[in-house]
Amino acid sequence: MLDRVRNIGIMAHVDAGKTTTTERILYYSGTKHKVGDVDTGDTTTDFDPLERQKGITINSAAVSVDWADRTGQPVTINIIDTPGHVDFTAEVERSLRVLDGAVGVFCAKGGVEVQSETVWRQANKYKVPRLAYVNKLDRMGADFWGCVEQMKTKLGANPVAVTIPAGQDTSLEGIIDLIQMKLITRDLNDKTNRKFFVNDIPDKYLEEATKRREQMLDAISAVSDEITELILEGKDVPEDLIRKALRKGTLEGVFTPVHCGSSKNFHGVQHLLDLIVDCLPSPLDRPPVEGIHPKTKDVVTRKPDPKEPLAALAFKTVAEPTGDLVYIRIYSGEMKPGETYLNTSNGKKERIARFYRMMGDKRIELEKAGPGDIIAGIGLKETFTGNTLCDPENPVALEAIQFPKPVISQSLSFAKTLDAGKVGEALSRLVRDDPTLKAHTDEETKETILSGMGELHLEISIEKLKRALGIPQENTELIQLGKPRVAYRQTLARQVDLEYKFIKQTGGRGKFAVINVKYTPLTPEQIEEKIRQIEELNDPKIKPDPNNIYFVNNITQGAIPKEYIPSVEEGLREGAKKGYKYPFPFVDLEFDLHFGKYHEVDSSQDAFFLCALEAFREAQEKAGIQLLEPIMKVVVVSPKEYQGQITGNISSKRGIIEETSEDKGVATVVAKVPLANLFGYTSDLRSATKGQASFSMEFSHYAPVPLELADIPKPDAKKK
Repeated sequence: MLDRVRNIGIMAHVDAGKTTTTERILYYSGTKHKVGDVDTGDTTTDFDPLERQKGITINSAAVSVDWADRTGQPVTINIIDTPGHVDFTAEVERSLRVLDGAVGVFCAKGGVEVQSETVWRQANKYKVPRLAYVNKLDRMGADFWGCVEQMKTKLGANPVAVTIPAGQDTSLEGIIDLIQMKLITRDLNDKTNRKFFVNDIPDKYLEEATKRREQMLDAISAVSDEITELILEGKDVPEDLIRKALRKGTLEGVFTPVHCGSSKNFHGVQHLLDLIVDCLPSPLDRPPVEGIHPKTKDVVTRKPDPKEPLAALAFKTVAEPTGDLVYIRIYSGEMKPGETYLNTSNGKKERIARFYRMMGDKRIELEKAGPGDIIAGIGLKETFTGNTLCDPENPVALEAIQFPKPVISQSLSFAKTLDAGKVGEALSRLVRDDPTLKAHTDEETKETILSGMGELHLEISIEKLKRALGIPQENTELIQLGKPRVAYRQTLARQVDLEYKFIKQTGGRGKFAVINVKYTPLTPEQIEEKIRQIEELNDPKIKPDPNNIYFVNNITQGAIPKEYIPSVEEGLREGAKKGYKYPFPFVDLEFDLHFGKYHEVDSSQDAFFLCALEAFREAQEKAGIQLLEPIMKVVVVSPKEYQGQITGNISSKRGIIEETSEDKGVATVVAKVPLANLFGYTSDLRSATKGQASFSMEFSHYAPVPLELADIPKPDAKKK
């Protein structure tokens, strides 16, 4: 029964308590008899040795639990616990792409932190309905209502509290359920932490609870005329009507129910499971998935029905000694072991040998899987992240997952004693499994360059590489990372309009092409307008370009035959992949092809491709280059006495302070700082604040950088 399935993700900023919450969910659902803990390194979802060693989530992990609904019938909840570090944002991106709902976990003390904003925006992108769970109410300095207010200001959300804390900080007694108007407290004598008391709300909390219930009813009445009428008539609103409105408003994205608790101390987790069942969607509540027919390019829809042709998306690949483990979300049809399916991403047929439901690192083999199922299959040799698997007779290509581009690079050196073939193979698998990790060989220095989302990302990647090669983690000699480098981008310094003639005569048939192109560097406002125009077209075949490179065909009256136009676009885009002066990709450009000439005999697609390639090279010389560097949004939290040192230090790093605030002796500094100046910032901060400050950062945007400040090799004079 698909209406009895919930596919959800647990997402948050690092250290908000995602993994602990998942552990408590497993415990209360009866899936685990002994509860695990991040501090003791025995959690189900953080099973990777690197995760247990560092006490953080690096890889998203899947688990399944059963939880009874209001009628006592079991509902299967498939949960993906995602990382909180911005360096591992790919794990969140691919998880949200295939999930139906999500739970955003927030620390009651830290509030809405940097990565909280990032994952919330990712969920907005995929239109994922979600709940908010304010955790760690027992923490010193916990502020539930401050966190709710930040959801409005920082996330642009419409939060509706359905539970509120009874006391906070060291005085936390339990939680108050505004739907039932009851106080729920834990039996402190019960060592299993399963017994709770449900009592009337004491007088000291009653006035606050009554006011907050009225606010909740007022908010949810936006989706229920029945509730509006009952409020106007001064009548009590039944519990089932409240739950019905909460579900409707959550699924439609009108508001976000907010729950509170303390997962570590077992407060509120069972209530959270109830809310997941009550408010988050089943696969049937989500719109039919859309794709494109690989040959006709027509739009194809697939409903979550086992009788429909199979459509499934591979969203994660994990290399294992016995073969790849491919995580798959099934949207329609049924999948069975031993059957052959078409991979429309590469046109190859694939046979899936076996597949499993995952429970952390444990596997439950399945005989079949259908719509809404998230499984991990083996036996697939040519299926990777973002690939579509479907019925060969009814092909469909689902939209692939878009990942952010790397912002930091480091050279990678290997000891000569290592087998170069094995190293290359292991590195290829590592890059294939992590779409935000890239590797290439520098043409001039012949060094291997590894690029990723941050220093921690590259550090963890090297440790994974060592493990794949059987090298002990403590051995730092055999594989080493060099000095970090910034992943620069470039654009043209000014607009130019150029004619370029490409004429070659080699004895036989020649090559003739002439194109007139206007090259325009785009402002952020122009880029926003282009993206808006594409969204308004609502054509799944036309997507915003990740590098914001746009081609406009303004050829009229057949100045260039239409069969040559795609070759011009292809040549210009090829040239934009890497500049001739600096080896960085171009971004934020418009190519406006508005005139040209051709020859009846000597013109060809190849001639126009080469013409465009050379034309863009000349445009770079005529317009000049504007180098762009990645700017990071940095948030530093420290005791208030260090605020002056922190702001001064950020200013010395070419940073711009955007916001400073202070609450209960804790200062927060928000700034935009060039990534080039943030290498080693952890050590700087530690020494400046005696280890009492912490910081987090995420990519913000690219901004112009003066050439003399860029840490790049100077261009070879011979290339000019």
